[in-house]
Amino acid sequence: MAILKKNAFSRRVPDLVTEELVAVLSRRASFEFKQLFDIVHENLRARNAASGGEEMLRLRAYEKLQNLVARGAVKKDGKKYKGLPSALKQAIAPQNGHIQAAATARANAAKAAVALK
Repeated sequence: MAILKKNAFSRRVPDLVTEELVAVLSRRASFEFKQLFDIVHENLRARNAASGGEEMLRLRAYEKLQNLVARGAVKKDGKKYKGLPSALKQAIAPQNGHIQAAATARANAAKAAVALK
């Protein structure tokens, strides 16, 4: 009996760039890409997860954003992007609580920053 070799990757857990895009776009506000990237980049730097250079990160973020648009989780109106919260939840389903843990950590960091001021 022959054993079949699997050459393709199975669906992986969403990466940090996609997580941050989903978190920012879930705010029910419209963003141009520059604004959106600035927020995502700041959040990734706060999590110490912005590596590979800013330009490379910008390209990755744009690609991930276009994938979300293609899936129907983000609505593009001219140059503005607006997340559709219910579709974002379905497009990026938390597989092991990773997204929820990231959102909780981000909320706790924001509360700590406000408390220090």
